[in-house]
Amino acid sequence: MASTGSTTAAAVPEVVLPSGGARPMPVIGLGTAVMFHIRPEDTQAAVLAAIQLGFRLFDTAYMYRTERQLGEAVAEAVRRGLIRSREEVFVTSKLWCTQCHPDLVVPSLRETLQNLQMEYLDLYLIHQPICQKPGPPVFPAKREDARPFDFKGVWQAMEECQRLGLARAIGVSNFTTKHLDKTLPFATITPAVNQVEVNPVCQQHKLRAYCAEKGIHIQAFSPLGGQSWNGEANAVLESEVLAEIAKARGKSVAQVALRWVYEQGVSIVVKTYNKERLKQNLEIFDWELTDEDRLKISQIPQKKLHGGAFMFYPEGEFTSVDISEINFAEG
Repeated sequence: MASTGSTTAAAVPEVVLPSGGARPMPVIGLGTAVMFHIRPEDTQAAVLAAIQLGFRLFDTAYMYRTERQLGEAVAEAVRRGLIRSREEVFVTSKLWCTQCHPDLVVPSLRETLQNLQMEYLDLYLIHQPICQKPGPPVFPAKREDARPFDFKGVWQAMEECQRLGLARAIGVSNFTTKHLDKTLPFATITPAVNQVEVNPVCQQHKLRAYCAEKGIHIQAFSPLGGQSWNGEANAVLESEVLAEIAKARGKSVAQVALRWVYEQGVSIVVKTYNKERLKQNLEIFDWELTDEDRLKISQIPQKKLHGGAFMFYPEGEFTSVDISEINFAEG
């Protein structure tokens, strides 16, 4: 990624975000969106292991229920001398759908900071372009709990978070070009980041081109295809094309996929709590794919992104919103 050329502890490149006052962001970080059977202490241990290996970007969310453990791990890393201070890490969290009401945005960020025991976030994102009635996060939610999304009011409240110094930079997640078209006309601060699924089977060409034109940095979640919530095969890790390239390069399929994402100018949030895989995920910066590799990957069949309806029970009716309004697919 052609950016600043600066590096963190393990020679991880960094990118200067196009808006906001955040420190340069490492191009790869650890995600903490975990399956429900993971113990809280496992998250804390994984973050500490990642810091020891050289990770400096950590991604959480109010919905993940891992903010507290991440904050405790960073504080413990400082106590152990693994890092000098909290300022050495880049921390992202996200506003959940039940919090996407203009009057709840700033209080929700203050709650997140209390969970983390931090004074500021490096990056605060709107988690989904979906609004639900206020209350504790529920997954899946009732369809009748969906509410119209106030793009102007919510984004203006996000801008207030940055002006107050509670977030150094602000952005969005899972926003399509249509959602961004509804946000940008009101924005006095352009979203610094749009965090969306990007991987070799979900290449997002249209959205990436749009964001490049608007000055919005793309960050990838699920760069390895994501966690299996319903038993479906992982189209990235089980790709024959990627396996063939990996064998020829002497790399793992995961490393090939991560390298491809990085070569697109996209930064990466990747989730693993396995120490060996954490190490392997950092070993993608001292080699390149060939033009032939890139051509083969460009020809991989693309999957269709799910709409936001999966976040709701199949029963019931959307009484306040049209289902098309919560569609994540780019068309």
